[in-house]
Amino acid sequence: MNEQNATGAETGAGATPVFRLEKLYLKDLSFENPNAPEAFFLQKPEHKVDMKLKLTNKKVDENHWEVCLEVSATVHDTKADKVMFIIEIEHAGAFLMQNIPEEYLQQVLHVDCPTIIFPYTRQIVSQASVDGGFMPFLMEPINFAGMYQNKMQQQQEKQDS
Repeated sequence: MNEQNATGAETGAGATPVFRLEKLYLKDLSFENPNAPEAFFLQKPEHKVDMKLKLTNKKVDENHWEVCLEVSATVHDTKADKVMFIIEIEHAGAFLMQNIPEEYLQQVLHVDCPTIIFPYTRQIVSQASVDGGFMPFLMEPINFAGMYQNKMQQQQEKQDS
């Protein structure tokens, strides 16, 4: 007979997988408004956004993983050739993961976890742009499953060549 641990999940063969967000937290947040107040008075600015996204993860202990979204966005006014604002954020979640089969772990870390974190990250970025004096900066939704599939396909192609 299988024993149950403190979270109610079985241990041993046939154990029930457990996946839960335990905590969301900011590791770093930076908002720069290098051309204020002139940036607020530009006539009909035309925006261009340069955005970078990085996803990292690390095992914290036997049952917990940290997954971190790092976003850096620079918004330019192409007409005036000025930077409107720069925002950088490291937003992370601590996840409880028990009895996740090894063949699914990378997918959970690269798809499921960032999919849970992203809407909160998006809200923080939007609010920071408003607090900085601009319209809400709404990041486009991100297809983490598609990104993961592309990454796996590229790795497969490298192995095949």
